Amino acid sequence: MGTPAFEIDRYVVLSDAECDARIRAAKATLGEQLVILGHHYQREEVFKYADFSGDSLKLSKQAAQSKARYIIFCGVHFMAEVADIMTRPEQISILPDLAAGCSMADMANLATVERAWQELSRYVDVETAITPVTYINSAADLKAFCGRHGGIVCTSSNARQVLEWSFAQKEKILFFPDQHLGRNTGYKMGIPLEQMVVWDFNQPRGGLTPEQIANAKMILWKGFCSVHQMFQPQHIDNFRAKYPDVKVISHPEAMFDVCQKSDEVGSTEYIINTVKASPAGSRWLVGTELNLVNRLAQECKPLGINVHFMSPTVCMCSTMFRTDPQHLLWTLENLVAGRIVNQIKVAASETAQAKLALQRMFDVSP
Repeated sequence: MGTPAFEIDRYVVLSDAECDARIRAAKATLGEQLVILGHHYQREEVFKYADFSGDSLKLSKQAAQSKARYIIFCGVHFMAEVADIMTRPEQISILPDLAAGCSMADMANLATVERAWQELSRYVDVETAITPVTYINSAADLKAFCGRHGGIVCTSSNARQVLEWSFAQKEKILFFPDQHLGRNTGYKMGIPLEQMVVWDFNQPRGGLTPEQIANAKMILWKGFCSVHQMFQPQHIDNFRAKYPDVKVISHPEAMFDVCQKSDEVGSTEYIINTVKASPAGSRWLVGTELNLVNRLAQECKPLGINVHFMSPTVCMCSTMFRTDPQHLLWTLENLVAGRIVNQIKVAASETAQAKLALQRMFDVSP
């Protein structure tokens, strides 16, 4: 790839309309060498170019099963890492904008998790007493950490099965980075709230007493999704006052009180499938990311299903929004010219350990 890559500065000044024809031309030129993945939360201006759409794990599976050499993930950094881990060695994972991260994933890093593990070891035998569980919304090195310590990865779809497996291995769980998915799932399994304590990674001993650590079934990392924290119980109350027959469905990354007031709680795929399967005339209040809800509302309108966004405030994933047609075009035209930009490559040692944690998940929830 001897010649320099095209400069992104040449692309950011282009309008979306100018990008459109060139994106389609580049896709046609690359043909089966290329697959574009579009996460549910991606903006429509980019989502429309996706060959596959869905949640991050589903998309990585589809990429691995494809013939494509180049995998462009229109999502965020940890998603492109999962794609690199799960795809074949000759396949190349690309993120159009390297600044597209995940604020929740960033709330837990390897240094703070290893420090927590060491601190916990003063009070319990961590290797025999605690199963580390990381949400798939996390960095590759945290998945590798779980692989090394007999742990596992979970998604919002299979969190219950993963927690059941984890408790069958050891008496306690360290769950990161999203406390809300852990709490909402654990509570549905009958774990009392007082046995699910929050580990504040900015405090010595996580801000917990030795007694709290000893009595805890789940130690929840003090992390959260900023998008899903916008939803409040009063949003549901106010909407029900206007539409008493409304059904409420929320993502398990939402706060405990929001999920408790919801009729249904589930992953993005569960939300989409549940709402679309409801009868004509149904009305849904949906607590998840705005791009997904707007797209779902448009798809359900011809079916006579009314879909409303839960928060009165605009609530989209700002880091996901960084992936735009300009960056997508930049990556594509560089590929057409024989240059690879923004490749996401997980270290071989981390890949092997992360695969262990992922394989345990696949064994529990194929």
